[in-house]
Amino acid sequence: MEQKIKVLAANQVKIERPDPNQGNNAYPPRNRIYVRDVKGSLEWFRRSFGFILLFVFALIPFLQYNGEQAVLLDIMAQRFRIFGLTLWPQDLTILAWVTIVAAFSLFFVTTLYGRVWCGFMCPQTTWTFIFMWFEKKIEGTRNQRMSLDRRSWDFDKLWRKVAKHVSWLAVALLTALVFVGYFTDIRTLFVEFFTWQASFWAIFAVLFFTFATYGNAGWMREIMCTHICPYARFQSAMFDPDTVTVSYDAKRGEPRGGRSRKMPHEQLAENNLGDCVDCNLCVQVCPTGIDIRNGLQYECINCGACVDACNETMDKMNYPRGLIRFTTERNLQGGVTRKVRFKSVGYAVAVVVMSGLLVWDIVTREPLKVDIIRDRNQLYSINMDSWVENVFTLKILNKSQLPENYSIRIEGFSDFTLTGQVSLTVAGGEVATVPLTLAVNPDEVLQRVQDVTFVVQNAAGDVQQKQVTTFIYE
Repeated sequence: MEQKIKVLAANQVKIERPDPNQGNNAYPPRNRIYVRDVKGSLEWFRRSFGFILLFVFALIPFLQYNGEQAVLLDIMAQRFRIFGLTLWPQDLTILAWVTIVAAFSLFFVTTLYGRVWCGFMCPQTTWTFIFMWFEKKIEGTRNQRMSLDRRSWDFDKLWRKVAKHVSWLAVALLTALVFVGYFTDIRTLFVEFFTWQASFWAIFAVLFFTFATYGNAGWMREIMCTHICPYARFQSAMFDPDTVTVSYDAKRGEPRGGRSRKMPHEQLAENNLGDCVDCNLCVQVCPTGIDIRNGLQYECINCGACVDACNETMDKMNYPRGLIRFTTERNLQGGVTRKVRFKSVGYAVAVVVMSGLLVWDIVTREPLKVDIIRDRNQLYSINMDSWVENVFTLKILNKSQLPENYSIRIEGFSDFTLTGQVSLTVAGGEVATVPLTLAVNPDEVLQRVQDVTFVVQNAAGDVQQKQVTTFIYE
């Protein structure tokens, strides 16, 4: 079918395929964004910061602590190991506090500096720029990529497209392996995956996240930021006139238009021109394809690429930098930006309070958990000595990562015998099941149902857990 190529704005190409069966309300095809390469201080900082985050992401699963993987979120075993801390389902409040602190921290930063998370720290942005780097190295500059897509298929186009997608899949596969390595032993995973000895779920998870990364960073790109990510939709609720965002100084830049480089900056007003030369570089370098000169838009991820592009143009024209810059609406209107305001203070207080609760939860966390299960088949029995017996099963969970020696004793009776394993060693992060039989002199059983306390204590005596249950005798 005949293809019609229509150039949109300065960095988008829309390939239309007419279909006589479609009406005027047919969903329009996606506009392909060809992002131009840019250089500058913000771009250097973003790449450097992204490299650091990428390095930390890849390094953490390979770290060792006490001879084991330092960070292991073992969902199947319902155990999260984070260096010296082991979290169990009973400790989900800690994970809840971590999530709440992260959320309020994001809100606080957004109130002050807009979507800097999206532009400099978001994994979607980092991986998208990695994929774009491979695209540029293989297919060429922005204009070369546009020309390549317009060309008919030949060997040169074929090998470049194949090489690009193979490199994308390789990066996506390594990303998936590292990510899944947070949830299983990563050293074993790498060996077993490439030898096809890994479990079905491990292989499925790696392949799933491989194609998810490949699709998100290679194909969807800005769609994730503009249509799928919920942060783009509600972040405007945290903005106010004092929020620092990437902004175009319309008072200085308008009216825009072309001019000779030889025209002095002082003569612009005489020629009814602003500082904007209408080069459209700010549009060409934008990863979401917007024109920042149209004002603040929810698609803007505050990456600062347009700032670097505009500053480069200002340098060539010998104009002052900062036509497009990180600033606030109040500053553009001639006012003074207020850092301290009700919204920012409120989020800061919330972060401090939630962080305090998180620390308190970790500090007061018990390294030992004891559960007692009564024998359901027989409430009590009488032994050969005419003493009353109750049977219990103790579940002793060692939440630490080192083995502990525990002893078990009884409080509540003075004349009794406790039969079973009253001294035992429990490995770090393991659960020990201990069946015990408690026989009590009937003269001490004063009630039909009487409380009895099991005390489990480690050898050092600094960790102790008391659990109250009932002793039954009718």
